[in-house]
Amino acid sequence: MHQLSRTVIFLFLILISSIRSTIGQEISTIGHNAKFKSYISIPMGGNSWAITKEKDTADIITGSGVSGWSNPLTEINTYFKTGVAGKIHLAVRARAKSGRSELKFRLGNETKKLTISNSNYDTLSVGTFILKSNGYKKLTISGIMKESEYFAEITDLLIFGETPDKQLTYVKDEFYWGRRGPSVHLNYKLKEDMGDIEWFYNEVTVPAGNDVEGSFFMANGFGEGYFGIQVNGPAERRILFSVWSPFKTDNPSQIPEDQKIILIKKGTDVHAGNFGDEGSGGQSYKVYDWKSGVNYRFLVRAKPSGTNSTDYSAYFYAPETEHWELIAQFRRPKTTTWLKHLHSFLENFIPENGNITRLASYSNQWVCNASGDWFPLHEAQFSADATARKGARVDYSGGNLNNGFYLKNCGFFNDQTQIGKLFTKTMLDKKPDINFSLLP
Repeated sequence: MHQLSRTVIFLFLILISSIRSTIGQEISTIGHNAKFKSYISIPMGGNSWAITKEKDTADIITGSGVSGWSNPLTEINTYFKTGVAGKIHLAVRARAKSGRSELKFRLGNETKKLTISNSNYDTLSVGTFILKSNGYKKLTISGIMKESEYFAEITDLLIFGETPDKQLTYVKDEFYWGRRGPSVHLNYKLKEDMGDIEWFYNEVTVPAGNDVEGSFFMANGFGEGYFGIQVNGPAERRILFSVWSPFKTDNPSQIPEDQKIILIKKGTDVHAGNFGDEGSGGQSYKVYDWKSGVNYRFLVRAKPSGTNSTDYSAYFYAPETEHWELIAQFRRPKTTTWLKHLHSFLENFIPENGNITRLASYSNQWVCNASGDWFPLHEAQFSADATARKGARVDYSGGNLNNGFYLKNCGFFNDQTQIGKLFTKTMLDKKPDINFSLLP
C-alpha cells in the first residue's frame, strides 16, 4: 500500500480513538473527516434556546440538553462563535427514544437533514458547512417528522474543523449564568478634590425594542447598593432600590440582628423587605409602568448618621408628575461612609432571554458633595462580569453615545468592547436643578 495512504489511515484511526474516549460512543458516520485537525463538543444545555413563535420554551432545554421536544413549531437555536472562516463538519450526540425522527439543520444559508432511529445515544454526522466569516453563528434545528411523541433528545453538538479549539467560543459550564449572558458595567471616575460625595445623579433611556423581559437597567450603583429599573414580566415593571447588609451571606435569615438593614421610610405604593441569593440586605421596589424611549432621572444619597451607620435614600423623577418621588430610605449598620464606587450596569436575570439583545444609554452624570458643590462625571471605565471575563460569552459592549455612555449585552452580536477601556465625554453636561430641601 502507498505510504501516504497508510499515513492517512493511521491519522484517521487516531482521530476515531480520541473521539471514542471522549464521548464514550462509537462515531458511525464521520469517516471522511480525518482531514480536520480538531473537534469540540458543545453542550446543548448551556448554549441552546427552544423557540416557538419567538418565545422561549424553557422546559425543553435542561442541564443535560434537549428533551421533551414534541411541538413541530418549536426550533432549537444553538450558538457558538468561530475565530476564523472556513469549513466545519457538524455532528450531534442524540437519540430517538422510539421510532424514527427526521431533523433539519440550518447554518447560514445551508441546510442538512438527519434521520435518527437509534434508541441509545450515538454520535451522528450532520454534514459539512462553509462559514464565510468568523463571529457568532446560530445553528437552527427543526423537526420534520417523528414516529413517536418526541423528535429527539440531544446532549451535544460536535464541531470538527480546520481551526484549533481555542478559536471557538461557547459556554462550557455554569449553564445558568452562561444562558443569562454577560453583565456589563460603567464605572464612573471620581476625583480627590470632589470631597465627600453625598448625592449621585444619573439619567437612563432604554431605546424602543430594548426593554426585554428580564432586563435590569441599573442607573445609580454605589459601594453598598444599587438603584434602577427592571422588566419583571409581560405586565410588570419595577423601580428597584437595594442596600446590602455588611454581613456576607446569600441567606437573609442568617444576618445577625445588629447587621440587618433598617427601613427608615418608604414612598407611596413602595414594597419593602429583604433579598438574598446574590448577597443579602434590604430591598424596595415600586411597580411602575415605565416606557422605552423615555428619559428617566435617578438620584441617590448617602450620609453617615453618626451612630456607626449610614443612611441611603433613593429618589425617582416621574415625568408624568414632574416631581421627585421617594422610593425608600435604608440605614446600614456598622458603616460610616459617603458615596463611593459609583457605577451603572446592565444585566439579564432570566436565562431564557439570554439570546435577546438589549441596550441602554446613560447620560448626564453628576455628583454633589456634602458642601453642596456639583461636579460632572465625564469618564467611565467599561467592565464585565465573570461570564464575560472567562470568555464563556463575548456578546457585550459599551462606550460613548450621544455625549453619554451606553451598555449592550446578550443576543450573540459581534461588536465586542475591550474590558477596562476608558471612555470620555467631549461636551459639557447640564447640571441638575434640584432643591434638596423639597425632596420628600
